[in-house]
Amino acid sequence: MSPKLSPKYFFLSLGVLVSLIASVVSFLNLVFETLNKKFPDVLNASYEYGYHTYDFENIRSALAALIIVFPIFLILSYFWKKESKKEMGSIDEIIRKWMMYLVLFLSSVVIIVDLVTLVKYFIAGEITTRFILKVIIALIVALLVGLYYMYELKGKDKIMKVSTGLAFGTDATILVLLAIIFSFIIMGSPAKQRLLRLDDRRIQDLQNVQWQVINYWQQKQKLPESFKDLKDPLSGFSLPVDPEFEKGINYEYRKIEKLKFELCGTFSLPIPKGWREYGGGDIRPLTMMKGEDVAMMSYPYPGPDGVNESWDHEAGRTCFERTIDPERYPPFEKLR
Repeated sequence: MSPKLSPKYFFLSLGVLVSLIASVVSFLNLVFETLNKKFPDVLNASYEYGYHTYDFENIRSALAALIIVFPIFLILSYFWKKESKKEMGSIDEIIRKWMMYLVLFLSSVVIIVDLVTLVKYFIAGEITTRFILKVIIALIVALLVGLYYMYELKGKDKIMKVSTGLAFGTDATILVLLAIIFSFIIMGSPAKQRLLRLDDRRIQDLQNVQWQVINYWQQKQKLPESFKDLKDPLSGFSLPVDPEFEKGINYEYRKIEKLKFELCGTFSLPIPKGWREYGGGDIRPLTMMKGEDVAMMSYPYPGPDGVNESWDHEAGRTCFERTIDPERYPPFEKLR
């Protein structure tokens, strides 16, 4: 065996190792983030209304990485195995063994960390459905990768190697496809995501209009008669339009009484409701918000139960009735 080093084989081995690690990390991130959405922990969550664009950002990132990196891993693995069957130099053989031993080492680390984490959470009494599923999936991935490369190291005959490689590739592909399908079931299709983002834009626009109405009342001690009264070229405020206004969908405003008004919009989907865990996006308690933020995020006057579920809506045209409390939003003249 000549002590040669093939650049082609070296970079193929490096590519397989990097793409394998990236694929496993992306797969686990995707599954874990999807399980977090499917089974939120109510100990670390609050029940919220509405859609936030950051809700599925981690899932989208992991999904995009997996869709690109995993096929690259399969392609590089095919050519790597093809090169491994040829006569190699001693240095190439050393690189091959080092790569597989490194994969086995990392798989062992994952299994050990997995078991330690399981015991830790078991002692803390936090065994939940999603945590058990995470542990099982991490073990399956580590065992699948570890057993395959352990089998490769033993150097069985070529026919068995081909069948084992095909079985490994098939199992891995099935796992990846199931993870992708599961994530789309939880997150929704790209079309649904767009509709949710359109509705989120509508809520933001109506919040903006609501604040302008409140500001108008505080300045003039009366409600505007129509949208036209809110236009203010000096401040640069322009009335928002529905993202689909070209289809004839528009926002509506109606003055009902001296201190009561109504805002209407047409929504594509019902507002999402459910538990959301802390730690993502710009979720701030009301005590940390400025007065202007609170006015935009909540009713001018709370409902009978004291809870501000301001923008709860179903699909289709929905109107939001608002009543201004002069004590909570006093005219600027009184403040001066």
